[in-house]
Amino acid sequence: MPRFIVLVRVLFWTSLAFAFLMAVLPNPVPVQVNDKFQHFGAFVVLAALAILSYPRAPLTKIAVLLALFGALIEVTQAIPTLHRDAELADWLVDIGAIVAVIVLVAIQRVGGRLAGQGRT
Repeated sequence: MPRFIVLVRVLFWTSLAFAFLMAVLPNPVPVQVNDKFQHFGAFVVLAALAILSYPRAPLTKIAVLLALFGALIEVTQAIPTLHRDAELADWLVDIGAIVAVIVLVAIQRVGGRLAGQGRT
């Protein structure tokens, strides 16, 4: 396995664990950025890292697994003792970020294939 893939996988799994930890800490660190921007940014990064980490994995599989991860975060935030707010809107933002990255990568992949077909 190429060293780049190993490095990106470590970064992906570390980022995934960090995102979960930050999402379920009982007293979140106050940040001046809107909650939806935080969700969008986190899932753009996670989706990009997942795609780079597992380049042969189907994009739909990556999208579904990351969407389930987002749902897990929201379900966990519904635990009363955490004093967090589970919101359907947050999960929808997560999904929107995942879809945005998947669509961009799919377009790039199709464009690359089409450019390759023109060569002789």
